[in-house]
Amino acid sequence: MAVSGIISAILVGLVLGVLARLIAPGKQNIPVWLTILVGIVAAFIGTAIARGLGYADTSGWDWLEFFTQLVVAAIGVSIAASLYPRNRSQLKK
Repeated sequence: MAVSGIISAILVGLVLGVLARLIAPGKQNIPVWLTILVGIVAAFIGTAIARGLGYADTSGWDWLEFFTQLVVAAIGVSIAASLYPRNRSQLKK
């Protein structure tokens, strides 16, 4: 993966993570870096799902693939928010 691919993965992860936080139910007390990380992982998983189901390679913008990535990101943000400690004092225990 080239540097441009890494930068685009981070940008897509940021967009997916922010959108996922908007559509995920409840309040998510997770840091921005975790939101980006969940978005990046969701982008890769969503692309794998889209390729597995055969709709990843279309002409133009892949709306179904992006929607799949967004759903995976929303699920990932919800899971991360439930697993991440609510306050910093719980990290030391």
